[in-house]
Amino acid sequence: MARELVVKVTCGADEPERCNQGFTVAATAAASGVAVSLWLTGEAAWLAVPGRAEELDLPLATPIADLLDMVLATGSVTVCAQCAARRELAVEDLVDGVRIAGAPVFVEEALRDGVQALVY
Repeated sequence: MARELVVKVTCGADEPERCNQGFTVAATAAASGVAVSLWLTGEAAWLAVPGRAEELDLPLATPIADLLDMVLATGSVTVCAQCAARRELAVEDLVDGVRIAGAPVFVEEALRDGVQALVY
């Protein structure tokens, strides 16, 4: 059985290096054939809104929008339900393919056999 990766990114433009690192790890794993579930919480929730990922510019780093596309191509991207609600975001406000789910789904994903969870 292949291992799976759950990555939770808890920051956005407020901490661009840490944010980009989480997206980079998720996209690298996805490109390597690993099943990836990327969770966006806190300020990272904004990066699932069309056009917002393009606003985060970090020199010498792959753009967040490109990394997000890489994960969406083969994995899943989820915005935390509470984080979405606090920002008045609905699934219609998000990039196609991004879902909204709560803590029970995150816990279920993170505790499956063969899963490695990382938080940035």
